[in-house]
Amino acid sequence: MAPAEDAPLRSDAQHNRERILEAALEELTRSADAPLSMIAKKAGVGQGTLYRNFPNREALVLEVYRYEVQQVADSASQLLRSRAPDDALREWMNRLAQYAMAKAGLADAMRQASAQGCLAGVGHGSVTSAVTLLLEANEEAGTLRPGVTPDDFMLAIAGLWQISPHGADWQSRAERLLDLVMDGLRAGAPGA
Repeated sequence: MAPAEDAPLRSDAQHNRERILEAALEELTRSADAPLSMIAKKAGVGQGTLYRNFPNREALVLEVYRYEVQQVADSASQLLRSRAPDDALREWMNRLAQYAMAKAGLADAMRQASAQGCLAGVGHGSVTSAVTLLLEANEEAGTLRPGVTPDDFMLAIAGLWQISPHGADWQSRAERLLDLVMDGLRAGAPGA
């Protein structure tokens, strides 16, 4: 009898899965064409273990992307516990920029894995939830203009995706863009 889809993994199986994801992130960031056999070897598992967890390249790439996006999204609530809402939002924007630039090599693997664009919704919910949490905390604190929606915010930072991660100045360009966005979000804030 096969285990239920929602059944928790044994600790050794969970450990194998995590090692596969770590190896896949590293190798796919380096090269979109990294062979699955190389990923399995780097993870210290057999190909059968890799395929039991991820039946094909697309499933592996999507899970790497989902996992990484979730890490960025989860940091929003952590930042709100230790910083003022506007500082938490700005730091979260930095983390999003760091993720976007550091994982740019993964973009080719994601494009290859999803020719039909099924990546569009992967991670979208968790990022939207993080943005919503940060915007609501700022609106409650009076540190941002009222009525900013997650869609408004995502459109405002969309220029981030236009910055080449290969340029030596990507970080200063991202900082400047995000500072401009924060200045715009703060304009008209009741607590300003």
